Amino acid sequence: MTTYSPVKPPVCLLFLCVCSKELWIVSIMPRVSFAPPSLCLAFLSLLNHYLPSLPPTVRDIDVPSLHRQQFIPSGYRPVGLSWRCCVLSLFQIHNETLNVWSHLLAAGILGFRLLGSEGQGISVDFSSLPLVLYVFSAVTYLSCSAAAHLLQSHSEQAHYSLFFLNYMGVGIYQYGCALALCLYSSYAAWTQSMLGQIFLPAAAVLAWFSCATCCFAKFYLCRLYPLHRQLFQVVPLAVTYLLVISPVVHRLIMYSWTTSSAPFLHLLQVVLFLLSAFFFSCPIPEYFFPGRYDIFGHSHQLFHILLSFCMLTQQEALFQDFLWQRQGLVREFGEKHLLMACVSFACLLLCCMMTALIMTIRAQAQLTKGLRYQRDICR
Repeated sequence: MTTYSPVKPPVCLLFLCVCSKELWIVSIMPRVSFAPPSLCLAFLSLLNHYLPSLPPTVRDIDVPSLHRQQFIPSGYRPVGLSWRCCVLSLFQIHNETLNVWSHLLAAGILGFRLLGSEGQGISVDFSSLPLVLYVFSAVTYLSCSAAAHLLQSHSEQAHYSLFFLNYMGVGIYQYGCALALCLYSSYAAWTQSMLGQIFLPAAAVLAWFSCATCCFAKFYLCRLYPLHRQLFQVVPLAVTYLLVISPVVHRLIMYSWTTSSAPFLHLLQVVLFLLSAFFFSCPIPEYFFPGRYDIFGHSHQLFHILLSFCMLTQQEALFQDFLWQRQGLVREFGEKHLLMACVSFACLLLCCMMTALIMTIRAQAQLTKGLRYQRDICR
């Protein structure tokens, strides 16, 4: 008997049938779009508009001499950035990143420490007002310094104006230190001495003089006389610091250190300040290794970091001195004396602000005159 086996279709024929069926099903199904929704596109467009991409860093030959640092050949932001790009460069890696972040973080810690001291914050009265003014002066200086290093790449005018603001902060901080150290960290023998009697007026004059000389040196001696500029800045700052720290030096030499940990903190603050002054004055280590420490580790960054720790240490020492002196402070100095000391801080603040403003106006006039002169030559 003959048997018939079913004929199996070729595999390729089955595959074609299945594919045709799939294509037919797909053709009758509704089409699904995978395009992003319009709201998402609008958000991305808005983000691209307000957060532009930042240009890469450039070498020193690509920026004007005003924006260069000695022995730092790379890591510069291009000059002429918009204000938005300057602000966003806070999150970019360049040779000013560590300068900005070190002072921003220190300013935040100083302010938070004041609000959180004694567990519930400090109540502002005659005894605590000098401490509040000290923290205000420190946060002002750190904020102005961070702003100057962050935004100075916008233009030449912005560079000068922001560093004048920075030097204003320097003068304010110096007198804030003098005020707090005189009232909280001094002993009666120093307070009643001749130096103690003239301390605050002399500190106010020297603090303003430091602000004025730094502004003058920045604008008139920046390009042609870098050594003269450094001397004009360092010498007044050093003389002012020697006067401001005198009550602490007297205390460390003449009295016991076993009463509290504040003397050790004051000594640590002095050591940190001297180290920061060394790195401010000497371009080490980049002088010996040009190009190796452009982004991290050059002298100005070390100066910023050491100065930040110096200010944090000083604030902790002043907090301890404040808690120690708080009960008898008004009785020893009197409310009128404390109030006049705080009023003198406001006067110094006004003088430094006027100095920075006058120098900004003069710089703007000189830069405008130079631009007109260049245009006349081109014609």
